[in-house]
Amino acid sequence: MTDFEINALFLSLKIGMLSTLLIIIPGIFMSWILAKKNFLGKTIIDSFIHLPLVIPPIGIGYILLIMFGKNSFLGNFLFQNFNINLSFSWVGAALACSIMSFPLMVRPIRVLMEAQDKKIDDAARILGASEFKIFLSITLPLAYPGILAGLVLSFARSIGEFGATIAFVGNIPGETQTLPLALWTLIETSNSNNEIIRLGLISVCLSLLALLIATNIEKKFLDKLKNGKIN
Repeated sequence: MTDFEINALFLSLKIGMLSTLLIIIPGIFMSWILAKKNFLGKTIIDSFIHLPLVIPPIGIGYILLIMFGKNSFLGNFLFQNFNINLSFSWVGAALACSIMSFPLMVRPIRVLMEAQDKKIDDAARILGASEFKIFLSITLPLAYPGILAGLVLSFARSIGEFGATIAFVGNIPGETQTLPLALWTLIETSNSNNEIIRLGLISVCLSLLALLIATNIEKKFLDKLKNGKIN
């Protein structure tokens, strides 16, 4: 592997890990809200969360650029007060990836929370447990396979993101040039098919590995569910 490929790989992994960390807590919280609570506007919030799955990624990136660019109110505020520049930085790339992968974090967690036996929660309430205690001791442990699957799928989606990244943070070598952007650069500029094929295979292998892990987690959970080991 060349330095160009190694830099793109490690930058993708770094951005993927940060973007996944950014959405763990919000993802679990929103999954719990959507699975356990009924309120006015729930369908709207659910639809809004899943918007990144249907909106062109480059559109998400452009919206982020308008919101957090240096000339915007938020972008200027962050830069002037905290010296944070999200546009055209790897942190901004992580933000874009986290938004694009957020639905993949919420969905598997929510499905498992909705599948949990409500009688267990009711019994805990009768025994005097608070909603927070029920969440920590019952809901969260039973949802751990969904959390793991959500983490893996979100990470895989992050390292494969292209449109939102290039629109918001550009294609800067060593700063925002992730695997997809590096692959695109090679396709546009390189005369060597070997480099393109090698980088493409790296991207495919990483995504395939993540999907296999997520599928294995789901299979193990379903096997336990069929055997009656999970209530």
